Amino acid sequence: MIREPFVFRQTFATILADAPEHVVAAKKGMMAARQQIEAYIARDPFFRDTFDPYSPDSDDPVICRMASAARNAGVGPMAAVAGAIAHEGVAAMVAGGAHFGVIDNGGDIALVSNRNVRIGIHAGASSQSDKFAFVVPPQDTILGVCTSSATVGPSISFGVADAVSIFATDTFIADAWATAICNQIRADDLSVLDHIKKTDVTGVLAIIGDTLITWGKLPPIVPAVVDEQLISAGDRL
Repeated sequence: MIREPFVFRQTFATILADAPEHVVAAKKGMMAARQQIEAYIARDPFFRDTFDPYSPDSDDPVICRMASAARNAGVGPMAAVAGAIAHEGVAAMVAGGAHFGVIDNGGDIALVSNRNVRIGIHAGASSQSDKFAFVVPPQDTILGVCTSSATVGPSISFGVADAVSIFATDTFIADAWATAICNQIRADDLSVLDHIKKTDVTGVLAIIGDTLITWGKLPPIVPAVVDEQLISAGDRL
C-alpha cells in the first residue's frame, strides 16, 4: 500500500492507494476541486465567510453540493470544504479504476475499499483519545467519515466536543453534519441528533471529555493505539 502526503496551500491531506497512478488521480481530483472552490470564492467571498446556509449563484457541481450539504445541516457551505476535496480526490481514483482509495483531509475522510480499513479517533486531551478505532468494512461506493472538534485543530467551532465523527453515504453531508453536531451537542443535551434521522448520516460517535455518545449504525470499534504522526492537518481554505 502506498501512503503519500498531499500538501497544497491550506490542504494537508494523506492519500492511501494501491497504485502510483491512483495517487496521481487523487491529486488531480483534489486540485480540480480546490480550483473550482477558489474560483467561486474569488467572485463571491461571502460563500467562504458565512456561517449560515447560503444559496450560491453557481451551477458548479462541487459548489452546489457543498451548499446543499451545509443547508441540510444548518451551517455555512465552507463547513463541507475538506470533505468535498477528499471526496473529489477519491472519485477521481475510482474513475481511474481504483478499488481501494482513502483520502484523509484533516480527519475528514473519503474512502472506497476492497478490504477492512481501520480509522482511529484523536480527541485531544480527552481520556478517550487515541484509545480505539473503527473497523470499516469494504465499501463499493464512496463513504464519508468526517470528524470535527472544538478542542483540536484550527477550525472555528462553537461547541465543546473533543471529537464528533460522522459516517454518511455522502462525504459532503458527513463533513457538514460533523460541524453542525460539534457546534451543538452537549453531554446533557443530545437534541441535535433528532435532526439527522432523515438524512444520509448513518452513524455518529461524539466524545465530550470522558463521555462517549453514539447514534445510529457504526462499524465495529476495537482497541487501538493511534499514531499522531499519521494525523493529517486538514483543509481550511
